[in-house]
Amino acid sequence: MAKEGLPSIYDYTLDELKEKLKPSFRAKQVYNWLYKKYANSYDDMKNIPNELKEDLKANYPIDVMEIVKKEQSIDGSIKYLFKLRDNHTVEAVLLLMKEKKKDEDGNIVRSEKFTVCISSQVGCKVGCSFCLTAKGGFVRNLTVGEYIAQIVNIKRDNDIAENKALNIVYMGMGEPLDNFDNFVKAVSIFSELDGLAISRRRQTVSTSGIASKIEKLGKIDLGIQLAISLHAVDDELRSELIPMNKAYNIASIIDAVKKFPIDTRKKVMFEYLVIKNKNDSVEAAKKLIKLLNGIQAKVNLIFFNPYPGTTYQRPEVEDMLKFKDYLNERGLICTIRESKGIDISAACGQLKEKEANGNS
Repeated sequence: MAKEGLPSIYDYTLDELKEKLKPSFRAKQVYNWLYKKYANSYDDMKNIPNELKEDLKANYPIDVMEIVKKEQSIDGSIKYLFKLRDNHTVEAVLLLMKEKKKDEDGNIVRSEKFTVCISSQVGCKVGCSFCLTAKGGFVRNLTVGEYIAQIVNIKRDNDIAENKALNIVYMGMGEPLDNFDNFVKAVSIFSELDGLAISRRRQTVSTSGIASKIEKLGKIDLGIQLAISLHAVDDELRSELIPMNKAYNIASIIDAVKKFPIDTRKKVMFEYLVIKNKNDSVEAAKKLIKLLNGIQAKVNLIFFNPYPGTTYQRPEVEDMLKFKDYLNERGLICTIRESKGIDISAACGQLKEKEANGNS
């Protein structure tokens, strides 16, 4: 793997690369190799002159991370553990949302639909009590190139066609808005038409609720979707689950969301991790309706996935259904997220923790 410290070729927008590579048309050629053919070596770039290849190898490495472990679920999800140049590790997950469908003659009538959850940081500052990532503390932000390389590696590893659209959710390890500038630039590079061409409407940032950064993101109006990790309807419980709530309480988050520019065809997603006997009551559902009044909202209920050492428990299916039905019957769209990868290291940070402890 390339030595630490050098910028990655994935750090640059196409326009930036045109400034660095002369003649500038070489930049588009390199972009084509990187993002359409998923080249992982400059030697594979047949139409690039050798002199330029040597310069690129020396100054703009491609291999900024490598897959060190992956686990595949019976539902098709794959969880990846990537090792970075400084030997730290982060996770990403490929979720198969819909399988390929064929007719009786074997013709494809519907292609697969994928979502990839990617990480933003090594560790995390937020310190959520239900999250395994918090155990390791915060180490550093991911670079722009490390954002991009997660998607490229996963597309390459699964032979996903370059013109195959997928969705990105910034909700792996770390808080994306705590790595604001790199996150914003990554959104731009992902959406480059000459690159991965992942529409901004297909990109969703999931935040634990840094109200000031939500407002800042709203002002630059990136055109991406917003998801809020809410998980509680009162500040007492939310501060237990997400200590950062003491700095950015529920009221400040709701106020920031109301200012956020939303595509009229879309809604703000409120992620609600349901924990048994903590936030799974109909009374909590009543408070949630009141809290989200006036917001173009959708609620996504998520089963808590227990991991070794946690005191929190998975909720009963019956309680999840009561919660969902209560919201839907009163006009607040609510779905229960289908649990993906429950037979593998599904909880965020779990695969990293298993690898660190030498478990298989």
